[in-house]
Amino acid sequence: MPPQDGQWPYQQNQHPQQPYGQQPPYPAQQQYPQQPYGQQPYTQPFQQLPPQQPPKKGRRGLIIGLVVALVVLLGGGGTWFALSQRDSVAAGAATPTDAARNLATALSGNDVVGMVGALAPAEAKLLTEPIGQTTDELKRLGILKPDANPEALTGMQVKAENLTFDEGGAEQVNDHLTITKLTGGTITVTADPSKLPLSDRLMAQMPSGEGPQTETIDIAEEVADSGEPIRIATVKVDGEWYPSLLYTMADYALRDENEPWPSTSIPARGAGSPNDAVKELVQAALDADVTRVIELLPPDEMAVLHDAGPALVAAAAKDAEPSGAKLLDLRTETSAVPGGTRATVTHVQIQSPDGETYTVTKKGDCYEATGEGRTEELCADFLVDNIENEIGSSVPEEVTQVLQHLSSGILGQGLGVITTEVAGQHYVSPLRTFNELGLTVLRSLQPEDITALLRLAE
Repeated sequence: MPPQDGQWPYQQNQHPQQPYGQQPPYPAQQQYPQQPYGQQPYTQPFQQLPPQQPPKKGRRGLIIGLVVALVVLLGGGGTWFALSQRDSVAAGAATPTDAARNLATALSGNDVVGMVGALAPAEAKLLTEPIGQTTDELKRLGILKPDANPEALTGMQVKAENLTFDEGGAEQVNDHLTITKLTGGTITVTADPSKLPLSDRLMAQMPSGEGPQTETIDIAEEVADSGEPIRIATVKVDGEWYPSLLYTMADYALRDENEPWPSTSIPARGAGSPNDAVKELVQAALDADVTRVIELLPPDEMAVLHDAGPALVAAAAKDAEPSGAKLLDLRTETSAVPGGTRATVTHVQIQSPDGETYTVTKKGDCYEATGEGRTEELCADFLVDNIENEIGSSVPEEVTQVLQHLSSGILGQGLGVITTEVAGQHYVSPLRTFNELGLTVLRSLQPEDITALLRLAE
């Protein structure tokens, strides 16, 4: 967006603010239009173990993550291959309670494949589809060993024993969402970084003398301390029930705000093309039109935001104001990526509230910015020089090289927004876009950059 003070951000050595992804709340009664269940990937699968005596409330967050998501990635041998086999795994359960029990069985048996089979299908896809690209980049950069086997990526084990649920206390929110209650059992987490297939140079950086670390969490003790059971959301997809990380997170978010699940949802309403989906979402964001933003999110991956939409809209109405800016033009170049389409933004033209027009156009590895009667070019060298000026003249040569690679790589690839197609309509996927940003950074780096950074860390 054009700055309100009439100055280009890079002239003041500032960086444009990055859009932030949304965090889900939740749904309610049985007035929801039936739509495919959505999911949200677990974005921090390699979390460190919590401190020995963390606050009780923090431990509940750990429990939720462990029960619903962490074990999927790292439990009982931590195989990525199991995730890639999601489509061949058995379907869900007949009831919400059975779904929760399937989860407990998978945890108790360290059954990664069974655990993946217990999760909602859309969430499993978000976890599995980026794995191949990420693994290849980590190998190219020398972070993982060249022969690292995705079928045996270990490093953490999670063991669940005697998990129990309060069947009578389950809360039916609507016809496709029920909250089950975990009341007892134990979860034991053992982390051993030495078992990760990291390259030798990275393993040399690991602290010496530290063996596996283990912590056991007593669910009944946590429930007694907090006064309520652990809530695990289950969702109905194609007639069967699955545990859901996304809906579990949203359920807790709504409870933290003392908000009930909305009694209606915001139906999906996509665009005619990937370019139109991106363009309409940008304009909706400029207009602070939260309803339209949610309409443009995938009905399967982001079903939780459609269900929680009315609560999000009500919250945004308290302080969100339209910017007054108008998107005059937006163009993208599209390419296929796993699970969707990458729409690379190549041209944007925005009219500010005072009527001034600003244009940014991608030209090779640079961006050309036009506005207020002048045109300037933004390239990697310009960014590196500005960063060095901010940091000072003491920037090591190795760091300068890393910054050069990052700047030229990111500018060359451009801003990629990932869209998906559902029933002939196109939607913007915030989680896939976030993952693509990470891949853009990885693709920009070179193996020597990792070597240089490790050398500086010695």
